[in-house]
Amino acid sequence: MKNYFHSALNRMTLFTAILVVGILYFWAEFIEISIANIWLNGVIIGTSLFGIGLCFVQIFQLLPEYRWLNGYTNGKRDLKLPPYLLRPIAVMMHARPKRISATTMNGFMEMILIRFEDSRESIRYITNTLIFLGLLGTFWGLILTVGGFAELIGNLNFSDETVLNSMQAGLARPLAGMATAFTSSLLGLGGSLTVGFLSLQVQSAQNAIYHELEDYLSVHTHISATDTVARILPQINLATHELTKTVQKISDTIEE
Repeated sequence: MKNYFHSALNRMTLFTAILVVGILYFWAEFIEISIANIWLNGVIIGTSLFGIGLCFVQIFQLLPEYRWLNGYTNGKRDLKLPPYLLRPIAVMMHARPKRISATTMNGFMEMILIRFEDSRESIRYITNTLIFLGLLGTFWGLILTVGGFAELIGNLNFSDETVLNSMQAGLARPLAGMATAFTSSLLGLGGSLTVGFLSLQVQSAQNAIYHELEDYLSVHTHISATDTVARILPQINLATHELTKTVQKISDTIEE
């Protein structure tokens, strides 16, 4: 199972390395894009870096969980409790019961799934924030562009011979707005795709823990009488309903 963890970590490291090499190779273009609107683009870049760092923090936080699960499935008893995700299950299974009920297993798996979903919320929020910041820059740039063109047209005197020079000088603000719109969109979408890919690798590693634990518990699960009754109770109710209808038809036939 550790291969899943190492594979996810290797993909994250390789992707980040390619991203860094690409930025360094196009460093001049990257700086030019960033300074088109230094404040907004700086926030987008900072949020992307924070999201990347959070993904690596979460993947390394899974390592103690992997170690505990590997040791437990291999029969080791003196194990340090995992820090968060598998801790409640580790506490409840400390006595190492040989068999558990299907209801207990479903409760375990639901608990782990909820904890996984909670841990993904922060990265999901960062991804959505990056998309929002990109769209914010797009609309901000369009507002600057439209306002700049409106001001330019309003201040032009077409009877003046230097109107072309005035138009050329006044194009700076609309073009700056377009630069803000395109660069913020580019950085926002690029940051969201980067954080989204890394988040996908973290999710893959978490799913490996989930499936490994599910497989292990399935081997040590028995169907109790309560579980059997709960499973066949709908069938009993249906059969009872059909029997009641049949008896009612027979009674009506006899009365006729």
